[in-house]
Amino acid sequence: MSWRERAPVRLENEYVRLTPVAEADREPIREIAMDPDIWRYFVSRVDSDEDFTAFFDAMLADHAAGRRVVFVVTDKRSGRTAGSMSYGNLSEPDRRLEIGWSWLGRDFRGRGVNRWAKYLLLRHAFEVLGAERVEFKTDVLNLQARAGLRNIGAVEEGVLRSYNPMPDGRRRDAVYYSVLRREWPEVEAALATRPEVDAASGAG
Repeated sequence: MSWRERAPVRLENEYVRLTPVAEADREPIREIAMDPDIWRYFVSRVDSDEDFTAFFDAMLADHAAGRRVVFVVTDKRSGRTAGSMSYGNLSEPDRRLEIGWSWLGRDFRGRGVNRWAKYLLLRHAFEVLGAERVEFKTDVLNLQARAGLRNIGAVEEGVLRSYNPMPDGRRRDAVYYSVLRREWPEVEAALATRPEVDAASGAG
């Protein structure tokens, strides 16, 4: 089976559960998505019900078309929907994919949710899909997301200048991070033994 067939599965441990996005997730996601702080560094904005409808419809469409593998993150300690993360830019011949489109609701930042969700996605990418490289990118101005990526053991690689336009009209400089297959055992060990509190959010 191809990555696009093998990637969208349920992933979980005692802290978080990741499930492929479905229509039933619309209202639980809406409840936490109407927070402008989430979208400060995103390439899209969710400021209204219309924005949210377009945003969630795009999640479903991208997932159905195989452009992304979209996961909904549940915090198992509270039983609540916490946010979303995705696999994207899947290049199976090159054994390379991206983890991104990551965001968490306000109540779930700094509580280990980001760390455990990224752990499960990295483990599935390396140990099941057989990836050689997992990459992340974020806005160079997003210091919180950059700290979160360093916190999970990703290596900063460099900045791609004027990478894409942002809703406020500026051009975003994108900073890339990665974890390689040969680094995964050490990264996994560090993630599995780190204290619960972590840096927030995700890669944006």
